Formats: sequence, structure tokens, C-alpha cells
Amino acid sequence: MLSGRSNCRLRSGRSPCLRETVWRLRKGAARFVGILVVGVTTLVPVQVSAATPIKEVRRVLIFNDLNPLSSPGFALIDQAILSVLKKAPYQIEIYREDLETTSFPDDTHQQRFRGWYIRKYRDRKPDVIIAAGRASLKFMVESHEKSFPGIPVIFCGTTEELLDSLRSAPDFTGVWAVAQPDKTLNAALRLQPGTKHVVVVGGVGEFDRGEESIVKQSLRGYESEFEFTYLTDLDMPTLLERLKHLPSETIVFHTSIMQDAAGTHFIDASQSVPLVVSAANAPVFVVDDVDLNSGAVGGDLLSWAATGQTAATMAVRVLSGEKPKDIPVQKETDVYIFDWRALRRWGFRERDLPLGSVVLNRQPTAWESYKWYIIGGACLIVAETLLVLGLIWQRNRLRKIGTELRESERRFRLVANTAPVLIWMAGLDKLCTYFNQSWLDFTGRSLEEELGNGWSEGVHAEDLKRCLDTYTEAFDRHEPFQMEYRLRRHDGEYRWIFDSGVPRFNAEGSFAGYIGSGIDVTERKQAEEALSTVNQKLIQAQEEERTRIARELHDDINQRLVLLAIRLEELQHNLPSPKAKIINDIAEAGKQVQDLASDVQALSHHLHSSKLEYLGLPAAAAGFCREVSGRQGVEIDFHSENIPKDLPKEASLSLFRVLQEAIQNAIKHSGSRHFEVSLSGGPSEMALTVRDSGIGFDPEEAMKGRGLGLTSIRERLKLVNGNLSIDSQPQHGTTIQVRVPLTTRMKSAGAVG
Repeated sequence: MLSGRSNCRLRSGRSPCLRETVWRLRKGAARFVGILVVGVTTLVPVQVSAATPIKEVRRVLIFNDLNPLSSPGFALIDQAILSVLKKAPYQIEIYREDLETTSFPDDTHQQRFRGWYIRKYRDRKPDVIIAAGRASLKFMVESHEKSFPGIPVIFCGTTEELLDSLRSAPDFTGVWAVAQPDKTLNAALRLQPGTKHVVVVGGVGEFDRGEESIVKQSLRGYESEFEFTYLTDLDMPTLLERLKHLPSETIVFHTSIMQDAAGTHFIDASQSVPLVVSAANAPVFVVDDVDLNSGAVGGDLLSWAATGQTAATMAVRVLSGEKPKDIPVQKETDVYIFDWRALRRWGFRERDLPLGSVVLNRQPTAWESYKWYIIGGACLIVAETLLVLGLIWQRNRLRKIGTELRESERRFRLVANTAPVLIWMAGLDKLCTYFNQSWLDFTGRSLEEELGNGWSEGVHAEDLKRCLDTYTEAFDRHEPFQMEYRLRRHDGEYRWIFDSGVPRFNAEGSFAGYIGSGIDVTERKQAEEALSTVNQKLIQAQEEERTRIARELHDDINQRLVLLAIRLEELQHNLPSPKAKIINDIAEAGKQVQDLASDVQALSHHLHSSKLEYLGLPAAAAGFCREVSGRQGVEIDFHSENIPKDLPKEASLSLFRVLQEAIQNAIKHSGSRHFEVSLSGGPSEMALTVRDSGIGFDPEEAMKGRGLGLTSIRERLKLVNGNLSIDSQPQHGTTIQVRVPLTTRMKSAGAVG
């Protein structure tokens, strides 16, 4: 995993009146998800509508130390940069690359990455380069003169050690910041004046060691006043156990844990910090604002989003014609930020915080939270006084209505007990209050045994949860429902019941509970299961026949066609030279034979993919998409990830056939020429998604039609207990999602096969 930090140390450079604004920017940017991988460029062009004049195109290349997808800090920088560049008076083409310094820290990989990026942009020079992080800036310093001459470079988040080498570089400017752990320690001592012990926790990764070095250097002057303990060479379980037993009057300073002593990788902001905070029996202080909302107290924090915004603003100035040497290098200032909930947990007082501190997640006072309830309560007391008088008047009327209701209920029970269906009723508490005689005769139990939730004792164990969930969800929404479940008959046999329930309302229109009825549909279910079994057997037989025909086409007919083509070619070369027309005719015939052989081979692959059998599902699916794309003249974007090597054969075959059917149906009916196919795996299931932007359709109407496409897909998925969902909107395209669980039996079969 990648850390939530980077080698880039960032700080917020805003005055106290803007600190809350900076924090809100950081919170909004945290939702950004960058889709980046090593060696892949993400191009984000700003769209220009037909009503606006065409803007000049400017290229901006961003180098990050880490992948923003796995680094909350770099995600904040990336989002801040993008938000500023979108407002530029140009059509911006943004290219993003990352050096993956956490996953590939060794020099060999880094040199390969750098060499690839230099070759990649050799003929497509950017107008400005933004280097986010220490490693990215170092890359630019070392390669700029030779590989990117004359291109302005804006850096952000570096440290002072590289600034001296840039003072005489006319093409470089930017914004930098450095952590100041001593300011956080001073703030912690104001909150907890009796502190005697300072525990610094960290990891063993390359960046973790750098963080530890910064903290040691900054806190060295305090070592004579407090007992310092550095827990930086432990595996995570041991570290958490040590943190549970810290002495009193201790504070914890969290630096960075991207890798522990056992070699386990962590995302620092979203994984390491919450683990440390939950285990420590002392307050935890941090360095970055991305580490705050996990229970940490806070401190003198660095802001990622503010630094990215400043760097992007400099880039826009350079694109507008300013020279980097005319833009001074800026140093961002930090912000004291604390979490109100953590302050309350450790009994810290807000008046002890440094002047100008920002306190987040503050809980409102009792009056702020409940003032309208208090006002409403006073009004309610007045209203209740008036209601008491009205209730006295209503009492006699309600007595009369009650008598009428009891008579009506008596008549209802008489009718219900003679009905040939199972009838039940439930009250406002979701508990059943009535079962007719047909129900009691069916179950062989007394009314007292069935009332409340007693009826559920007769529901089959495999159906009980689904049955109760359906009932509860409909009850909460006051909506009708229908469901099927197995109910034990008086002779011990489980019978399928089709149960239909509707909400009841009294004369005033208020909700009064539910009433429902059930009928025995066991014979119908048995008929459906028999039909499904026949369909599954037909599919299996079809698959076997397709395999046989495919092998005959590939191994016999196709080979004979190839031999015939070779023979025609030999005849062409052996004929005397005056026979030019015959040679041309033979060549044409040879070409037709080759085309026929290709068609036979394609038909063979369609009937039974040999790639699926020998190379696996990803290769077969990718090959199928390429073949269809070339043959039909459409564009199919295929992507796969995390596919198990021992994927069971039955799951592979089902997913491959579903893909074939879905793509063919989409090409035939959607009207779209562009399709997206995604295949992904996990520890317990496989997922397939097919998406188009065509005319859409009504899935329910399609299932009722004569077409066998969706029916074939569902029957194939039944063989592997798969699930199919279709999202289709008119003129907005269709998305088909398939999920196939990888059961223990299937995995074993896949391993053996």
C-alpha cells in the first residue's frame, strides 16, 4: 500500500481570517479520486462548448511523488491544482505522472520511470511542469537542462535543502514548506503542562525514516527536559500493544507509518493514524491536516490543498507570459488546527490553545441544539391543555366507535376463518395479532403459538432472514409487498407460500398495521425448478456441442483449408511465366481460401475459445473484444484487474459466454459504437460490467419478449449462482453488471482443473 503522506512537506500559508476557508478547501479536495497508474498518462482537457470562442491550448505536465489514488495528501494537491487551472483563460491539457517512490523506492526502478517519461514527452513538450514532491523536484533538477530545456518548472512541497541549488535556475520557482514539530510540542505542553514523557511513533520505510529525522532534529532541544521514547522499529501489533500501556503524563507524537518492521505497508492517514489513536492511552498529536479526523488532537499542521493552490496560481501566471525568475519563491506558513472531540476526550481546555487556533468538529450547545424543541415543548403544553378539553368531548364518541369496530371485527373474523387462503394481521409493533383458521389448520399450531413472532418458527431457516427483511422494510415504508418462502406444514413437510401483504389504515387515515394472505404454490415452484433444470441441461449440451464443432472446424476443416492455400501458392510459383492470367487467378483463389480459413477460425473461436481453455479468462475476453472490434468496426475498451490464476472453469466459461451475449446484444440493439468492458476479481467473487451509451431499453419488457439474450444470460448465471443487474435509461445507455461468487467447491474444482 501507499502512504497517505509523501516526501513533500506542505503547510498552509493563510492569515487567521482565511484559515477556516483553507480548511474547507482541504475538506472538499479530499473527495478527489485520481485514476493514475505507473506509465499511464491521464489527460484532462477542458471542454469548449460550441457557443464559446475556441481558446488557446496549453499543456501542463504534473509530476507527483505518489499516486493520488492511494495518497490523500497528493489527492488534495491534485484537486487544488485542477480547480485553479480550470479557471485559466486557456484550454488546458493536463498530463499527470507519478514516480511511485513508496512502492518502487530503489534507484533502478526510479531511473527506468524517469527514462520512460523523458522519452514519452520528447516530442510532446509541455508549456509548464508542476513538480509535486521532493523526488519529483529532484528529477526535474537533474534532467531539466538536457531533457526539458527552457520549460518552466513550478515546484511545491520541498524542503530548504534543495532551495540553494534553485536560486540561480531561471526556469524554476514555486512554493515550499517544512514541518515544525517543536511548535506542536509547545502547544501540547500548554494543554498538558504536567507532561513528563514524549513517545514518538513511526515506521521503517524510507519516508518514515525521513520523518523521524525531522522530528528528532526539531525536538532535540527538549531532550534534557522530558523522557523521549522512539517506537520506530516495531511491527504494528507490537507497537499497538506498547501504546496501550504508556505511563501517565505522556503525550504521543505520530510521524509516519507507511511500513512497519514486519514489512507490512499502510496508508498512513487512513490506516496507521486511526490504529495508533485507538490503541494509545495518551493524547496523540500529528503533523499533517490529513491525519486529523481520526481522533488525533491536532497541532501545528501543514496544509496540502493550500500549497497546491499556490503552485497552480504560479503556473497560470507563467502560462500568461511571466518568467519564473520574476515570480519569487514562496514559503507557506502553518496553521494550528485541533479536533474539538479529542480536546474533550482528554479534558483539554480551549483557552489553553495557541492564539488563532482553528477548532474543528465543535458540538453545539444544548440551547443551540434543542432551542426549537424547548420552544415547541412550551407550545405543546398549551396545546395539550386545549386537547384535554377536546378529549373529554371525544370520549363518548370513541366509545360508540369502539363498539362498532368490535362488531366489524367479529364479522371479519367470521369471513376470514371460512376463506380457503391463509390470512394474517399485524399491529403497529410489527407483531402478528391474528391468523385465520386456514392458517392454523395448515401449520397444526394454536393461535397462541403463532401470535407475535411465533409464526416465524415454521419458516425454513434458509428463507427466514430474507422473509423478515422484506416484511420489515415494507412495514417501515408502509408499502405493499410480495414474497415467497417455505413454511412447515402440520405433517412436517415444507411448502412454498406466496405471501402478499398490504398496509391497513383506520377511518382517520392513520396507519394501523398490515393484513396479508398466502397461498400454497409448491406445485408451481416445482414446475419452475424442473424447467430451469431442463434449460441448464440444454445449455450444457449446447456448450459441449459448440466445443465439438469448434474443434472439428479448427483441427480438421481449417487445417485442410490452410493446406489448400499453401498448395495454390506452390502452383502459382511453379507455373511458367507466360501463364500470368492463370497465376493471377490462382492468387485470387488462394486469397479467397485464406479469407475462408480466417472466417472458419473466427467461427471456431466464437463457438469455443481456445484462449479461454489455455490462457485464461482475461486473455480470452481481451481477444474476443479485439476480434469483435475489428470485425464490427466498433470501439471496445477492455479492462481487467485482480483476476485469480486458479479461477474455476465453470465460472470462467459462464462469464465469457455472458460477455459474448452482452456485447452482441449491445452492438445489435443499442445503436452505440463505443463500449466499455470491465472484469475484476476479489477474494470471494468475480464481477463483469458491460456499458454502452446507446438508446437504452426496458429490461422487464425485454425479458417478456421472444429474444433469448437475457434469458440465456440468466440461465447461465444460475449454473454458478450468479447475479445479474441491468440499469438502462432511454437515450442514456445501458449498464449490465454480473457477479459470480467463488464458492469453496468452485475454487477446489478450479485448482484441480
